[in-house]
Amino acid sequence: MHTVCREACCPNQFACYGQGTATFMILGRHCTRNCRFCAVAHGPEGPPDPAEPERVAEAVARLGLRYAVVTSVTRDDLPDGGAGLFAETIRAIRRHNPGTLVEVLIPDLQGDSRSLATIVEAEPDVLNHNLETVPSLYPQVRPEAGYRRSLGIFSRVRALAPAMATKSGLMLGLGEERTELLQVWDDLRAAGCALLTMGQYLQPSRQHLPVARYLPPEEFTELAELARQKGFAGVASGPFVRSSFQAEELYRLFRPAGPATTD
Repeated sequence: MHTVCREACCPNQFACYGQGTATFMILGRHCTRNCRFCAVAHGPEGPPDPAEPERVAEAVARLGLRYAVVTSVTRDDLPDGGAGLFAETIRAIRRHNPGTLVEVLIPDLQGDSRSLATIVEAEPDVLNHNLETVPSLYPQVRPEAGYRRSLGIFSRVRALAPAMATKSGLMLGLGEERTELLQVWDDLRAAGCALLTMGQYLQPSRQHLPVARYLPPEEFTELAELARQKGFAGVASGPFVRSSFQAEELYRLFRPAGPATTD
């Protein structure tokens, strides 16, 4: 059992745990990619464990979580990128915990539409995929990913499940320009993304990308207001904000009446 809270050295672990939220990391501990910003270990990983969905669901029950986030390492070595295990984990959580909201933070699945459909058909309450940074920085920050490929996830989800909440996250301080950031927001809104998180990039080690700039807290507040003006239903923005920070609160801004429905 792994959590991205621990593996990615998240600064908000105790705040989220205290609010009844945790982010489980499935499909192993090692990522097949080696993004230059990420603290998660890189290297080969064994085959998926078919018992993992049940273990995650049981952990959610034992912890009494109101809101469970499920993410994974990127598994480019698997034909479906791990989509099948994501779907099984969503269903297992629902069987054991009917009242728990489920958010999935997924990799880009190498742009495979069938794999994405597998996850969407399991009906998570929120589908999250992080763009992480602006297009011009992808060669340095996410060399094995593609900006348009990641952005395309949101338009495909909108076509498959128009009512599903979608979310993305950005790291700031990597060298992005304000005009580039505004364009990313426009791109996300045009693709149907409703929720946004923005946080300060922090260098996990000397082997990772250096920080280009530390944004002051008031700039994060300003950016949050500008993003809301772009039409995002919910925005979490601050130096220590990460993808799952205030996850349930953001979801409630998108759908205040309660859990997602399928009508």
